[in-house]
Amino acid sequence: MDKIRSAALVVNTQSRTGQDQFEQACAALSGLPFDVAPHPVEDPSKLQDTVRQVMAGKPDLLILGGGDGTISSLVDHLVGSDTILGVLPLGTANSFARTLGIPLEIEGAVEVLRTGTPRRIDLGMIDGDYFANCAAIGISPQIATTIPHKLKRWFGRAGYLAWATLQFVRFRPFELIVGEGADAKRLTATEVRISNGRFHGGVELIEEARLDSGEIIVQAVARNGRRGLVRNWSGAVFGLDSRRADTVTFHARELRIATNPPLPISIDGEVLAKTPVTARIAAGVIRVIAPAST
Repeated sequence: MDKIRSAALVVNTQSRTGQDQFEQACAALSGLPFDVAPHPVEDPSKLQDTVRQVMAGKPDLLILGGGDGTISSLVDHLVGSDTILGVLPLGTANSFARTLGIPLEIEGAVEVLRTGTPRRIDLGMIDGDYFANCAAIGISPQIATTIPHKLKRWFGRAGYLAWATLQFVRFRPFELIVGEGADAKRLTATEVRISNGRFHGGVELIEEARLDSGEIIVQAVARNGRRGLVRNWSGAVFGLDSRRADTVTFHARELRIATNPPLPISIDGEVLAKTPVTARIAAGVIRVIAPAST
């Protein structure tokens, strides 16, 4: 592993477990063979400025503590730098950490920082915006734009799933267009995942996705309407073959994606774009510390 001489920890203490676990994280990190400068951020609007200031010091390691949205919104700052990313999964779903094989408890994640190996990985892009794990069109953005913040913070995945059920009964399928011109593919979809990683919402949904594949994967749940979406999600949760029955998958370095009507896109849980967009892969643009066995 590269010699780490300087490291910084940036924690979004407004994520569901961030405030409670910040002191625990600092205590665990104190056992590492290098010093870690802590930067707790109580106001999420100051995360970008905080990371920008930290990166100006060119640390060998930047440890980000928070959920998928926090990590995804900040990875842009590592592109083109020599700083290695470290991950402390303090969110609700922690899909990026799951994709990397990082334990979800603080002690296990810190042990990866101690014994893991820097790994060069891809990032996804929606137009000019980098993202770490997965973007989505359909029910996920509808949930993200309507869920009360305190419900997610207080009740975690249970609260998220309850709200998701309510939104599901209100949701309608839409037309998906992948590609352009005469070669464009048109189909009716209930959910679309634009994936760099395997997990979405804490569940493994896109098995063929790899963080170093050099491809963006677009997976659409495109058969049997809402029934197909239920079968897809339940099959994924319970590891059943039915999770593949209603999906159509596209692989490419770059794909144009449109919907009718135009729809919002959630990028690692945060609604940040709207169709039509161009989805692409940025191959090998950052390094992250992952378990040595992955």
